[in-house]
Amino acid sequence: MKLSETCVRRPVFATVLSLIIVLIGVVSYSRLTVREYPQIEVPTVSVITTYTGASPEVVESQVTKPLEDQLAGIEGVDVMTSRSRSERSAITIQFDLSRNPEAAAAEVRDKVSRARRFLPDDIDEPIINKVEADSQPIIYVAVQAGRNSPIEASDYINRYVKTRLSVLPGASEVRVFGERLPSMRIYIDRAKLAGYNLTVQDVEDALRAQNVEIPAGRIESQAREFSVVASTDLRTEQQFNDVVVANVNGYPVRIRDVATVRIAPAEERILSRFNGQEGLNIGVMRQATANPLDLSRAVREEVERLNEVLPGGMKLTVTYDTSTFIERSIESVYHTIGEAVVLVVLVIFFFLRNVRASIIPIVTIPVSLIGACGLMYLFGFSINTLTLLAMVLAIGLVVDDAIVVLENVFRHIEQGMRPMQAAIQGTREIGFAVVAMTLTLVTVYAPLAFATGRTGRLFIEFALTLAGSVLVSGFIALTLTPMMCSVLLRHQAGHGRLYNLIEGWLVWMNSRYRQALQAALRHRWIVVACGVGVALACGVLFKVTPSELAPVEDRGVVRGVVTAPEGATLDYTLSSMLEIEKLYEQVPEGQGSQVIVGFPTVTDGIAILRLKPWEERTRSQQEIAAALQPQFAALPGVRAFPTNPPSFGLRPNSKPIEFIILSQASYPELARIADDFMAELRDYPGLMNLDSDLRLNTPELRVHVDRDKLADVGVDVATVGRTLETMLGGRQVTRFKDSGEQYDVIVQVLPRDRANPSDISDIYVRARDGSMVQLDNLLTVREGVSPQSLNHFNRLRAVKIEAAIAPGYAMGEVLAHMEAVAAKVLPPGTQTDLDGQSREFRDASGSIYMVFAMALVFIYLVLAAQFESWRNPLVIMLSVPLSMTGALLALRLTGGTLSIYSQIGLITLVGLITKHGILIVEFATQLRDEGKELFEAVVEASVLRLRPILMTTGAMVLGTVPLALAHGAGAESRQQIGWVLVGGLSLGTLLTLFVVPVAYTLIAGKGRRSAADEPADAGHGATTGPARIPE
Repeated sequence: MKLSETCVRRPVFATVLSLIIVLIGVVSYSRLTVREYPQIEVPTVSVITTYTGASPEVVESQVTKPLEDQLAGIEGVDVMTSRSRSERSAITIQFDLSRNPEAAAAEVRDKVSRARRFLPDDIDEPIINKVEADSQPIIYVAVQAGRNSPIEASDYINRYVKTRLSVLPGASEVRVFGERLPSMRIYIDRAKLAGYNLTVQDVEDALRAQNVEIPAGRIESQAREFSVVASTDLRTEQQFNDVVVANVNGYPVRIRDVATVRIAPAEERILSRFNGQEGLNIGVMRQATANPLDLSRAVREEVERLNEVLPGGMKLTVTYDTSTFIERSIESVYHTIGEAVVLVVLVIFFFLRNVRASIIPIVTIPVSLIGACGLMYLFGFSINTLTLLAMVLAIGLVVDDAIVVLENVFRHIEQGMRPMQAAIQGTREIGFAVVAMTLTLVTVYAPLAFATGRTGRLFIEFALTLAGSVLVSGFIALTLTPMMCSVLLRHQAGHGRLYNLIEGWLVWMNSRYRQALQAALRHRWIVVACGVGVALACGVLFKVTPSELAPVEDRGVVRGVVTAPEGATLDYTLSSMLEIEKLYEQVPEGQGSQVIVGFPTVTDGIAILRLKPWEERTRSQQEIAAALQPQFAALPGVRAFPTNPPSFGLRPNSKPIEFIILSQASYPELARIADDFMAELRDYPGLMNLDSDLRLNTPELRVHVDRDKLADVGVDVATVGRTLETMLGGRQVTRFKDSGEQYDVIVQVLPRDRANPSDISDIYVRARDGSMVQLDNLLTVREGVSPQSLNHFNRLRAVKIEAAIAPGYAMGEVLAHMEAVAAKVLPPGTQTDLDGQSREFRDASGSIYMVFAMALVFIYLVLAAQFESWRNPLVIMLSVPLSMTGALLALRLTGGTLSIYSQIGLITLVGLITKHGILIVEFATQLRDEGKELFEAVVEASVLRLRPILMTTGAMVLGTVPLALAHGAGAESRQQIGWVLVGGLSLGTLLTLFVVPVAYTLIAGKGRRSAADEPADAGHGATTGPARIPE
């Protein structure tokens, strides 16, 4: 190793190399973005189209379907869903992760513009956003109105605050919940209007005719020029009151004669509450691929700046921020890194028992971790939960190579060689082994290039960060470590009491292990049988261990979801939300509540309970939600349940189970199919809050016109329709200006005149002869039901079966049961699919199995190339199923599941556990090459490698113990990785010490490699006895 020799002879050069790595790493670290996860947000584009007055059936056929037909040809579409509601079409397109969000949005805009000619002329222009149609805010800001009225506060927020927040980087939309924007409300008195022989169309025509703003030109003289401004628009209540509607019997009838005019809220169908008080809540939504931490930080800074200039005692307060969990979770991982470093240092010192010698491998830890930041920046990674977890695991790994070099160098010093010469000679002997061991560990992550979707992104950043740390540690072990050995290590004849005490215990352990191994070799088939039994137990545990996408994390918030019956009013839904507020007040761990009623419809409500910080409460979020479940279920007249927010940036209002039934059948037939399917599922205890999103029972009043009577009196159908729309729905007729902003002018009957179905009959229209005709004579009104929304999934008619998972059950077994029921109940021609968390789980499971299999194949091939043998790698690979059993057993005993996190741990375990087998097989092969018999070589190699195996295992296990015992934000995910590695390494190492030597004697055969085929100094641990480190 020329580089190692150069570094030993030139200590300053070796130090500079490491300092350059540290410098690059520090600069890179300062530029790395901080996220909760790698950038796994799915590029999403939504198309929202409003068609005033259209029913869900009309919206589906005339708006949604033509748009879907055009959008279907876009490249890279993963899922396309649509909801056709009354007056509104919402299409959401999710693209593959590889698709550029900007390019995807541009192509959607192009396709929508092409589809415009197939759409009705009187629809509003489709609105295209880079966000899901029903996305939720990531941060809420409460507004204290101070001395301002709700209308004044809403107006100011809409004019200034909303504008400032909407231009922040990463913000896609800013919604103000509970806002009361001003409008000029003209409440018609039907009786007075009919008494003057006038109709609502007369009022509308008068408003349009007299509220105009027309440029009047300019006056030009030879020297001067004047712009002529005609003040022809209406701006005040008095001006609207004075508008003349018509002259009746020679007298002008003004609007004040037939209506009441006042400034009132334009929208009152969404209500917001904060800590039990009504108020405004500003919700900031992020773009699909934006970094929530960056956006949250920008919002907080902007709120501070706005609070300095708000008028009338108004104040903004951040009430709920999803990024709080992200920050606390990442902070917890940093603490875990510190704990792991301390434990690994203690392991090293226990085995080496010398401060000077311990410094050498310990220095590797910060240099390797900081150096890995340079590689992270090069690949465009971020500081996130997974890359930090990789660094936690790397702490126990990066010291291995340095320990190997240190041990071999000191052997030569013990034999009397000068430290510099010992460093050169020792590193030359061990250099190839260090490179081979490093590459072997890195190789296990090669198949991750084939992982797709979110799982692939998660794995790649985790794996390459870990592999980068190990690569840097290998470089340090061949440059800085030999130099430090030559400077710090000295030969000592005597040792202290502590050194001798621990050394005596290690010698005693070597002796006992030799005896046990010799006994195992005398009864090889018993060991083989035990090994086979443990390996088979791995398969059994794999089958019985529950599987899910990710463990439910304590995110410090409980979301209550309420759905009132179809046709319920805002006040009806609000009454249930007030009961939930009372339930939240009784939760001692609560820190405040936030309620939004009427979003997205008046029958929907969301109640957010913010919990105290993790260290200030004894119950977890999951326990609190479980305790609230029966209380929510007991609320009368509504469906209500508490939920735990999902992981991986999925929709916060999504349920764990989203099972899709697809068919070309009519919606009533599809509803019957869904009802039959749900009836079969209701007795299954693994599902809670089972529900369908296809509701055909929204109450409605169907108005049927008698066209013959209309023709007799000379009234057209359009006049009747517009009259009903204005009187009952409130028609935006024109707009008025105030301080540079425009507001709606809305014409409608008084609320008391539209409270009962019979009020429809008391509206009048004008006949051909000028007389007033009551609508009761021209139409009939019947009660009926209609769909709330008509949904498509990948362009097919669909119904979504949603449910939560009951405690004690996992997503894998629940979905398997639903698939079995679907096969039994659903008629031929019906398809099924998954969405949301369920779809992620299915895709992740399929991807992980392929990655795991390919990891085994890759590492086998690399070992075969390294050993120039097909048999020796097979012996080494036998440690994999043994360690898997330990990992799955630890998961089972701690209540864990097979999730993305535990699967990451299992793949990592493959690379870690094979190192032990490599140590034994490589050294045994070297001893056989030197002429020793098979059994003697195996025993000698195993005993001599026991100490480094225990040392590296101790470092790795104790380095992951802080993960297994983690608590606080996001601890559930870290615990799963920790227990997999602690259990797998502990049991796997114990069994490897016996099974691998026995398997070597059975599989390797009696032949041995020729010394001419391999250099004598190649391979790991080219020592003939255990090295001792000076005190």
